[in-house]
Amino acid sequence: MSIDTEDSYLNPSYEITIDHAIDNISIGKFQYLLLFAAGTCFMADSMEIMLLSFLTLVLKDKWKWDDDDNNNANGDHSADGKLATITAFMFIGAMVGTMTFGPLGDKIGRRPVLFCAASVISFFGIATALCSGFWSLLFVRFMVGFGIGGLTVPFDILAEFIPTESRGRYLLLIEYYWTLGSMMVPVIAYFTIEVYDSWQLFVVVCALPSLISLMVGVYFVPESPRWLVLKGRNEEALDILRHAAKMNGQDVQVVFPPGCCIIREEEIEESKWTELFQPPWKNITLLLFALWTSFAMCYYGVIMVITRIFVQVEDQKGDYSSFDYSAIFISSSAEVIGTAMAIYLVDRIGRIRTIAGSYFAGGIVIFILCFFVNQLGRSTSVTLSFMSRIFEMIASCTLWISTAEIYTTEIRSTGHSATNAVARIGGFISPYLVSGNASFQLIGSIFFAVHIGAAFCALQLPETKGVELGNTTCSRGGKSSIEKSASFSRLESTDASIASCEMI
Repeated sequence: MSIDTEDSYLNPSYEITIDHAIDNISIGKFQYLLLFAAGTCFMADSMEIMLLSFLTLVLKDKWKWDDDDNNNANGDHSADGKLATITAFMFIGAMVGTMTFGPLGDKIGRRPVLFCAASVISFFGIATALCSGFWSLLFVRFMVGFGIGGLTVPFDILAEFIPTESRGRYLLLIEYYWTLGSMMVPVIAYFTIEVYDSWQLFVVVCALPSLISLMVGVYFVPESPRWLVLKGRNEEALDILRHAAKMNGQDVQVVFPPGCCIIREEEIEESKWTELFQPPWKNITLLLFALWTSFAMCYYGVIMVITRIFVQVEDQKGDYSSFDYSAIFISSSAEVIGTAMAIYLVDRIGRIRTIAGSYFAGGIVIFILCFFVNQLGRSTSVTLSFMSRIFEMIASCTLWISTAEIYTTEIRSTGHSATNAVARIGGFISPYLVSGNASFQLIGSIFFAVHIGAAFCALQLPETKGVELGNTTCSRGGKSSIEKSASFSRLESTDASIASCEMI
């Protein structure tokens, strides 16, 4: 959006909304630095979770957990149970983290939460190398998960600095960092575990992205101007936006002329968790909860299934021997294509169709892979694994941006963190399903059902393509997605309350 400069100079109190102000700074160096800081957080998230697929199996052999099983008459804490519990506790930590950091992001600001989360991940990620047994590892990985729980906030910071027309495309660019982290883990695992036989070095190297994010954030990430305006700190918000416009090569005197001031369109009270379960958010929140739980269960579960398929075993006891690193790497690289396809689709067919279509296709592929795993050759298994991760990536990264766009500024961090916290329930379930004695056929059938359910839930959500951030609106002109979501729970007086609502 451009400002009529002549009118601006004639009017010493030129007023502009925060949405228009964000549009005026355009896209440039400022957002790229912000993208790098938030992106390395995402990379840390993916690496800290993906490394468990390798680490738990390696430690099962290194720490002789199978021998412990033979000496444990009661059968408590079996080797497979320990593997699943370590992964599950990390997801529990993430759930606690999101419930802690989300409200903090809305209360004290996005920036301090970013620093706190990155610091916790860095410290405990490196501390993992000092663990000497199951219980110490369990605690440390719980704390890593706690830090990961705060990583919805840097994503929200990025979303709140991007102009409306470019938001979908640029928010998806952050997913390349996630993909890069996913691809780096098997490579790092090969050199540190296979070549140097050091799982300690493996976990230390995987903790480096969070350190980088912390250092970049300190110097280049400001507070969200949307949050500052919400708190009445309009001058601070304008100063940050002027700095951003200058970094992007804009003439600050033209974009934000003297006398320009940012106005808040309406007074909004501080958000609370309970608001998520009150009109107009209740139905949307429940749908997002179901979707995020399905996302975590399917995304992380599929990765664990693929790793389990490509574990190479030598002895009759089934002890860990090695991984098919090339097959795992190839499947991980599918996320590059998945992100590219998501970027292409979200602003063409919309967020909702992209999510629903991807979950439907992904459910079919993972069902075929699991159901016929013993009949498939390596090349076919690799191909299906590759396809599966493409669809999982398209659905998951589009869900991230859709959630950030649906919730409004005063509740965005709380809402996004709440959905992320609930997602950890799916993450908690997936290791017990995949690491246990369940057959691949059963696993495939369960994942297929969850995928189809997720596709159905996605179709009930409002479309945010081309809509200003948080301005998802429903009107009397037609049956919107919000009206559909309202019918999901059959609230009384749906037509009266939903048809006239406007979420600003």
